[in-house]
Amino acid sequence: MSTPSPIRIAAVLSTEHRGRLMSQAREVNFPENARIFEEGSAAESFWIVRSGTVTLQIPVAGRRPAPVENLGSGELVGWSWLFPPYVWQLSAEAMTPVRAYEFDGTAIRMLMDADPVFGSAIGHWVGRVLALRLQQTRTRLLDLYAPRLMAR
Repeated sequence: MSTPSPIRIAAVLSTEHRGRLMSQAREVNFPENARIFEEGSAAESFWIVRSGTVTLQIPVAGRRPAPVENLGSGELVGWSWLFPPYVWQLSAEAMTPVRAYEFDGTAIRMLMDADPVFGSAIGHWVGRVLALRLQQTRTRLLDLYAPRLMAR
């Protein structure tokens, strides 16, 4: 089974909506091993990776965080800014030096509320990213556990 391509904004958002979103972008850099956000903390921003690799992680008590997924160029980092209670559901770390566009989640939500068509487009983009990541997680779980279940 092939891995689906990441959902890139150019494939989902119109030129107008991309321009409107990108007008809110701020360029940021994260050094290798930088913690971008922590599970349970306030989700106030999100990022689109320009270059480098970000790993999404689940904290594990007494051990190193468990990696969930690696994200690269053009991919969305963070979706918890869009859904109350605006708290991170995972953690994220820069595995290499990362260049990214950063967005203020509150400002983008305000733009979404002011323009329902723009809001719908952003919501559909984030929803498609979430659906893809859920499918990828399902595939990884099947790869891990299906052989054990078949052996029974």
